[in-house]
Amino acid sequence: MTDHCQLGEAVDRHVEAGDAIHVIMGHSRWTALVRELARQHWQRDSGFTLIHASLSSLGVLLFRAGCLERVVTAYSGDSFPTYTPNPIYQQAYRSGAVDVEHWSFLALMQRLQAGADGLPATVTGSLRGSSMANNDAYTEVESPFGPVSLVAPLVPDVTFVHAAIADRSGNLAMAPPLLEGVAGAYAARRGVVATVERVVDDLRAWSGFVRIPAHRVLAVVEAPFGAHPGGLHAGDPAGLHLPATPYGEDIPFWIEAREASRGDDLDGWIRRWCLEPDSHQDYLDLLGSDRLERLVQRADPRSWEQDAAEAPLDDESPVTRAERAAVWAADALAGRIAAARPDAVLAGAGLANLAAWLGVDRARATGSEVVLAAELGMWDYAPTPADPFIFNFRSFPTTAMLSDAANVLGTLLGGSGARSIACVGAAQFDRRGNLNSTEIPDGPFLVGSGGANDVVSRAEETLVVSSLAPGRAVEQCGYVTSPGERVRTVVTDLGVLEKLDGELVLTAVAPGTASEEARVRDARERCGWDLAVARELRTLPDVTIGDALPLRDHDRHGWFLGR
Repeated sequence: MTDHCQLGEAVDRHVEAGDAIHVIMGHSRWTALVRELARQHWQRDSGFTLIHASLSSLGVLLFRAGCLERVVTAYSGDSFPTYTPNPIYQQAYRSGAVDVEHWSFLALMQRLQAGADGLPATVTGSLRGSSMANNDAYTEVESPFGPVSLVAPLVPDVTFVHAAIADRSGNLAMAPPLLEGVAGAYAARRGVVATVERVVDDLRAWSGFVRIPAHRVLAVVEAPFGAHPGGLHAGDPAGLHLPATPYGEDIPFWIEAREASRGDDLDGWIRRWCLEPDSHQDYLDLLGSDRLERLVQRADPRSWEQDAAEAPLDDESPVTRAERAAVWAADALAGRIAAARPDAVLAGAGLANLAAWLGVDRARATGSEVVLAAELGMWDYAPTPADPFIFNFRSFPTTAMLSDAANVLGTLLGGSGARSIACVGAAQFDRRGNLNSTEIPDGPFLVGSGGANDVVSRAEETLVVSSLAPGRAVEQCGYVTSPGERVRTVVTDLGVLEKLDGELVLTAVAPGTASEEARVRDARERCGWDLAVARELRTLPDVTIGDALPLRDHDRHGWFLGR
């Protein structure tokens, strides 16, 4: 029988020292249960293993608490306002205080699915050719059907999730998109501990949203805004809605958490928001009713209009290097869409995302039917103005299909009959197109794969948006997050590099007042290898403010465009 209890009771009764705890990210990113776990196990050597697809900034609570022994993840970094390394994760991984296993979103999800299905292993189309292939839970074998890549099952002890509603029996209803899905709920040895917005007597009217049945649920805690500072989507594009109040993400809070991890009083910030509130209601009181009401307003698909009014479009600032690269990437992407006629473009986060939006817009203006996809589980969506984030809740109602990463990354992007182009960024790229966003050997930890490896491994071809600078364009990536086999083009602020005979070659150079020879020399000097130059070298067009305005319309604060 499902235990209906308070937040503190749920963690105290159902979590044991040494547990492997899986936190389902879904579209909400967070659950009040993790905050309570940090509060109860603060400065306790509890030896937890945390299984979490994307730690984001608030994962530092558990790192600072000292209760973690190991992390199994795909992304350890900040998400707001930009995707950046987090010093708390960097220090913990470098010192060995916390052991880490790096995976991609899809491979992590496949491991959980194997655990849920009781299988000894499952096939993956990701990881081959990457440094993650060195993980002990990954292997490549020859089979009667050809070479096969396998991942071992991942079995948590207990799984945390924030759902929209539950009934008295403990059935849990959730609205898509759901990123890694709910396989971890079925894989968990003991079961699921859930927070929900609301407990109802009967949810059969919403049975199509039930993702986890009661027999897998150990405890249910009614905790409104239990995903804060994440958000809650409670409907679908057809207009069906769960009886729970939706709310958007609290981006200022995420930014505050990021800044606290870099400040002198992180423990003071944690005391205020994690340790001192004795109950979930105390936490909500600390947030205040005005702030919560603003988050509810952010769930309105038209709420971008207020953001746009508060951040007028900048039509005067000079074009930045990032904007030049993004506009040229959009041009290149539109050209490849016309030539290859893909079904979809799946963009990575940040600048690549903005470039992909612009490129797809240009392609569709000339008659293409190509659609945008996102690894969260979004297929054929429309971005909204005044918001540069790829997982923008206000885009959910514009989406033709909401599902999860297994569907988008595993089937629609690279499955039978699929035709797709990836548009991604990278901290490093090398002469053969290998990409690194995970770590610099003998140097800093970066952020991890996220869905990058899956996208680059599965799409028919990949376009990379980056800057051309020492340390970014390297002879050989010391860690390969995404193999370069399908990387066709790298667009930078100084020119375009294209794959010829397996190696990136400069095929177009940025315009400028200096001679072509000087501009080529500048590009070559900023590259980490002896960059070859194509015999027929093009000069890229000037990028004007007018060209950059569609990008600025989304990124009005210049978080990704560098203003």
